[in-house]
Amino acid sequence: MRAVRLYGVLGPLSLALAMTALLAAPAPAAPAHAASPAADPAAGPLGDEAATAPSAGSTAEDRGVALAARRAAARGIDFGRCPAVEELPGAARCGTVKVPLDYAHPRSAQLSLTVSRIRATGPRARRQGALVYNPGGPGASGMAFPTYAGVAGFHAAAEAYDFVGYAPRGVDRSEPLSCQDPAAFAKAPADFPVHPSAAFKRKMIKRARAYARGCARRAGRALRHYTTLNNARDLDVLRAALGEKRLTFVGASYGTYYGAVYATLFPAHVRRMVFDSVVDPDPRQIWYRSNLRQSLAFERRWRDWRRWVARHDAVYHLGDTAAEVFASYEKARRRLARHPAGGKVGTAQLHDAYLQTGYNDAFWDVSAHALAAYLRGDTGPLVTLAAPDPTRAVAEENGNAVYTAVQCNDAPWPRSWARWNGDNTALARRAPFETWDNVAMNLPCAYWPAPHRRPLRVGPGGGAGRGAPPPVLLLAAERDAATPYAGAKELWRRLPGSSLVTERKAGTHGLWGGPNDCVNAYVDTYLLTGRTPGRSVSCAPRPAPEPTAWSLPGPAQASPATSSDTGLRRPV
Repeated sequence: MRAVRLYGVLGPLSLALAMTALLAAPAPAAPAHAASPAADPAAGPLGDEAATAPSAGSTAEDRGVALAARRAAARGIDFGRCPAVEELPGAARCGTVKVPLDYAHPRSAQLSLTVSRIRATGPRARRQGALVYNPGGPGASGMAFPTYAGVAGFHAAAEAYDFVGYAPRGVDRSEPLSCQDPAAFAKAPADFPVHPSAAFKRKMIKRARAYARGCARRAGRALRHYTTLNNARDLDVLRAALGEKRLTFVGASYGTYYGAVYATLFPAHVRRMVFDSVVDPDPRQIWYRSNLRQSLAFERRWRDWRRWVARHDAVYHLGDTAAEVFASYEKARRRLARHPAGGKVGTAQLHDAYLQTGYNDAFWDVSAHALAAYLRGDTGPLVTLAAPDPTRAVAEENGNAVYTAVQCNDAPWPRSWARWNGDNTALARRAPFETWDNVAMNLPCAYWPAPHRRPLRVGPGGGAGRGAPPPVLLLAAERDAATPYAGAKELWRRLPGSSLVTERKAGTHGLWGGPNDCVNAYVDTYLLTGRTPGRSVSCAPRPAPEPTAWSLPGPAQASPATSSDTGLRRPV
């Protein structure tokens, strides 16, 4: 799903950093991709294994988690100065924790996960231990989380908790996974049609097959062990290494899904959990159907942006109706298909950049200004907004590799191209903006060379009768495109005693620490006291963004709000 192209989220600082990057250097901010369907996804260099049920109840893996957690508790984490590459505050400290590659064989190969921490700032008597954060992905790193301790929206939590971030297995410096040459992954410019021809679809299939083969060739038999179940098990080992009997956790986007899997597998180890921008945990949705729903939701948010731009036609001059704004965008698409901007931005890069308007309305103004400038003949702002950043190629290819591996391993995927083609051709008539782009990103799963598992049934009973976790807090925006609102209601239903906080008539992906004081108050109360607001409460939407008098570059244009993950791009 873009499902997840599911992007990490985290309050105002992350957006300020992301927007500064957009304004100061060529850095597109849109999700990953790959391509291709057809044959038998279970067949390949890793063997002809049929789809297997999750091993949540496996005695061997249960014992493996317990053993790994005991070892981690005994060793702890040797925190020291953080490497400069992490760009963390001086007070932050970094270390590593060992986890088994395969929990059924916990004494064999180990992975080293990087961990960051900054101590709570409040009086010792008021401290409540570690607060672990994951920003989503799959493929996003939470190592930057200690940085947020210095941001206003997080002060209350930072006084009480050590802020702990980490990079999940395969991500960044945690034994990075790779499926292709990063230079090839970042290649630009590229053309990606909204309604691809049969010839282009054949090209997508070829790319997807090649990408899946690359994952198998580079990772070998280890590839099968990049799963949500193992991410949840790793989280329990991290809990033990931190010396915490019970886990306090905030997960955003995809982080809500593996947080929910953790709560199902280890309910007695849960202290408090906040799930921000919630993935639908229904096994029938993971992950193929999630992508179909997500593409439909992105279409709605794409209309939201066009309507907003039209209301401010006096500023942008892109049209005073949503249809006219769309015509302006399509004019830019046609021009870029013939002549990429600056030799760097084709239609694929344009789409990836403007997809961000669906994640966060703080991107609305900068995107409208860049489009207006381009149509006036000034390519600079669009190139700055959308051109690939070569310095990000390795990180983005790594993120895409982890995303693909986890998504493909987690669940069954259609093996027939006819199914993919039929479902998405029909959907693209209603939701053309994101449908085929989402297909291209997830299509390697049709040809995946490792076993497809079956998703765990999240909720009490799903973890082999291990009981229910304490009450958790769910945050969701009604018009969220990346994690449609129905998913929050589904997880709320599956976790008895949980509370759902809804930001009405809003669509920004990631709420905690943003400009909605109502949402932030509920989170602070829960994290500090454990009190939930009741079954379901709502908050009025954040203020709509205001157009700016614009000059590029300059970080002063950054608006407070979300998206902690820098985004990934389609390999071309």
